[in-house]
Amino acid sequence: MSNSIYVLQETKESVDEIIKLLNDEYEVVGSSTDGNVAVKDVERLLPDVLITGLVCSGIDGFAVLERIRATAPQVKCIAVSCITRDDAVKRALDLGAAYYLVKPLDGETFRKRISETREGATAKRRASALDEKISKIFISVGIPPHIKGYAYLREGVKMAVNSPDVINNITKKLYPDIGEKYSTSASKVERAMRHAIEVAWNRGRIDSINSVFGVRAYVGSEKPTNGEFIALVADKMILEGA
Repeated sequence: MSNSIYVLQETKESVDEIIKLLNDEYEVVGSSTDGNVAVKDVERLLPDVLITGLVCSGIDGFAVLERIRATAPQVKCIAVSCITRDDAVKRALDLGAAYYLVKPLDGETFRKRISETREGATAKRRASALDEKISKIFISVGIPPHIKGYAYLREGVKMAVNSPDVINNITKKLYPDIGEKYSTSASKVERAMRHAIEVAWNRGRIDSINSVFGVRAYVGSEKPTNGEFIALVADKMILEGA
């Protein structure tokens, strides 16, 4: 469901106030004042975002957050309450709420927080899907996941997907940035990548390698440079809509 919202609040009046603030920008797929009912509804409907109060009948909002995190983690949550205690705010955020908003709400800010929550969730899903696609390619061509070069190459591919020009600045940009992320040097990143590619090519899976890339890219013992390999995988990801 796109732009779908479920509203759980302490009273029917509070539910109506929240729905009014949504200003028809979102589809309200359900609402309740009972935490147990809300959990069952959310698990069934899987809305984009759950707007939850904290003092509800049945189970309270904290228990709702805990249940949703366990059973429907793809549903993002925003806590909305009159409670301003620091311990309540911390607990809600620790249980997975993307934001904690205190009533009375400003409509524009409220809608902005919902949008940010949804965009963040979408970005995470895309990043996870890209990681999975890259990992499948690496395994297919014979790069073992336990060696350091595997992680470095995967990071390099993601960088190239997001900013293709980085391939033209691999020594001064790509290697150092990956090194900084993994607390190592650019030269060690370069060597680890080279080792990972050599391991794959030494396994003799040339047919598999060419099959993955859809062309007869390499023959015999010919091996790509780090940049060539990263560019090949990144181009494949971009063409597949990553």
